[in-house]
Amino acid sequence: MTTTEVSPNPQEATLAEMSDVQIRSIVGELIKANRDLKDLNTKLSDAQTKLMQSEKLASIGQLAAGVAHEINNPIGFIFSNFGTLEQYLQDLFQMLQVYEEAEASVGDETAVARIRNLRADLDIDYLKDDIPNLMRESRDGIQRVRKIVQDLKDFSRVDARQEWEPVDLHAGIDSTLNIVNNEIKYKADVVKNYGPLPEVQCLPSEMNQVFMNLLVNAAHAITAERGTITITTGVQDASVWVEVADTGMGIAAENLQRIFDPFFTTKPVGQGTGLGLSLSYGIVQKHDGRMEVTSEIGAGTRFRVTIPIKHESAQEAEQAH
Repeated sequence: MTTTEVSPNPQEATLAEMSDVQIRSIVGELIKANRDLKDLNTKLSDAQTKLMQSEKLASIGQLAAGVAHEINNPIGFIFSNFGTLEQYLQDLFQMLQVYEEAEASVGDETAVARIRNLRADLDIDYLKDDIPNLMRESRDGIQRVRKIVQDLKDFSRVDARQEWEPVDLHAGIDSTLNIVNNEIKYKADVVKNYGPLPEVQCLPSEMNQVFMNLLVNAAHAITAERGTITITTGVQDASVWVEVADTGMGIAAENLQRIFDPFFTTKPVGQGTGLGLSLSYGIVQKHDGRMEVTSEIGAGTRFRVTIPIKHESAQEAEQAH
């Protein structure tokens, strides 16, 4: 009988020959690789969530622009007809004045008495004063609606191509303030400390999204009866900066490091998704800028957004290096 010897498994032999230090080193590397894979999966999930949120915001922007366009048409009709109505009333008032002047020459006492009684019943003198005021207030109201609609269209900017273009950041902030006015007007006074700014090359609708998130967060942070939101702008070297400061409750020091993390929020459950600042941070990074925050409990919070005046494309950056 022939006896066949079985060779040991090379891997088993290798493991047997390894020292404890080598084995611990391999296990440590495997644990590190597993941890890195988990971190990568988390980042991928966060990126997917941000993408979904961005798509949702784009859809909302398209809807807002569509609604603004539909509202703008009837407002245009009303505004045009309103001007015609004002002219008609001026003509009627002019005719009424002629009748009043001719009243004294009317010989029929019965007719004169009837005219005077009707004038007293209708309070013609009051109507002559009040109708112009009503018309003026109505015109102001229509103009405000037109301004809100235009700001809504400017804010969404879905009718414009998503291209880098030079814009006036102050105009973007003002239109955004008009859009979120309902979130702010009952809680805070807005103070504008605008410095002279050049036109900045950016993606306007995305920067407006950043301003909206900062302004709404500032309003939500104010828990006192009434507070103040201060917007300050300025230029530093080849960049511009925008600060939004509030007199709200402030952010605890342990939360400042996480404030830009996806899904992190200090708001009560159901009042915040934790994506606003994360998306804003990503937008500012896309603009090759930075977002900084300083806060103190009970003294308020200050966010500063800094972006370059001129956007440098990837191709230009590669050529520069």
